[in-house]
Amino acid sequence: MRWEIKITDEAKRDFRKMDNSLHEQILAGIVKVSSTPLPSPNGYGKPLGNKRGNNLTGFFKIKYKGIGIRVVYTLVIEKLVMNVVVISERDDEYCYKMAAKLYEKYGESIFEDIFKEM
Repeated sequence: MRWEIKITDEAKRDFRKMDNSLHEQILAGIVKVSSTPLPSPNGYGKPLGNKRGNNLTGFFKIKYKGIGIRVVYTLVIEKLVMNVVVISERDDEYCYKMAAKLYEKYGESIFEDIFKEM
């Protein structure tokens, strides 16, 4: 069962700025993870926790090692919604700062079903 994928306006904007040749791979990875976005042993999710001084507990990441991209997402478990929060080049500093900034902007609602479908 695939979770519904939703996305922040900020992640959409960053995605559009990326090279078009990466779009298909990024989307394929998000769709794959959406089938089981929770952490191991049964899922693909990799919890973030405290990253570089930013408390990102409740956030998860997808790493694309071959193309240098990282996706950060949250989950609305009771509604089976996966919120894509950040899509960025694999620069930990930017990626985690952006996730923290969006957490500040949206507050706890970042863990709710408030975003548009991807």
